[in-house]
Amino acid sequence: MTGKDDSLQSISSHLYGKNYMYWSYIMKNFLRGKNMWDYVTGTKAKPSVPQAENFDLLVDAWETDNSKVITWINNSVTQPIGIQLAKYDTSKEVWNHLERLYTQPNFDKQYQLEYDIRVLQQNDQSIQDFYVAMSDLWDQMALSESKELKYFEPYIAWREEQCLVQFLMALHSDFEGLRGTILHRSTRPSVDFVVHELIAEETRIKSHADKGFKATFIPTSTPAVLAVSSNQSRKTSRVAYDECAFFKQKIIGKLSVHC
Repeated sequence: MTGKDDSLQSISSHLYGKNYMYWSYIMKNFLRGKNMWDYVTGTKAKPSVPQAENFDLLVDAWETDNSKVITWINNSVTQPIGIQLAKYDTSKEVWNHLERLYTQPNFDKQYQLEYDIRVLQQNDQSIQDFYVAMSDLWDQMALSESKELKYFEPYIAWREEQCLVQFLMALHSDFEGLRGTILHRSTRPSVDFVVHELIAEETRIKSHADKGFKATFIPTSTPAVLAVSSNQSRKTSRVAYDECAFFKQKIIGKLSVHC
């Protein structure tokens, strides 16, 4: 099926290996939306027997759509992965290759995702960038869950709370105050709401940091100035004392002579 949309851009997510489960979910839905998924499954196979007068046209149409699917896939993977796909002629072969290469047993995948979530830290990332990185892992974890759990409300609530805990634990120490406030709330907010608060706090911290730089710049020389002033004051006092003693001695000397 050849559509009017000739755009070669497919999905914004790029396959780099670990995110295959999430990437394949997005790509599968994209191809279904384009009515092209049958090319990947092989349901719409290349015409092989000339059963009609327009056989050549059917073959051309199939090859055009097949090439379009391959291009969409290739444009949504990293270059090293894309190079591996050059040896395949059909979108079904391309998809099967990626599936064999990156599909992990469910338990292994869950273990890896849990590990990645626990070691992920905000460090120097902005709140928004850190949230995107963490959300990518959460989304992949959700895809590995059974269908029963996906619709079980107590589990959904527990998973949301776990996401909040994981996110708060990995925050930079700059947000310690707000983190403590959130943990002591009687009602736990959603992760999205917390991210909104953290972005506001991040803006406030940056604003104070900029002002603090200007405020602390001037006082840095104050101790030296004070030290000089203090030393100078002591020297002045000493000189005044010495002069006073000198004149006092002169006066006493004169008095003693007259006596």
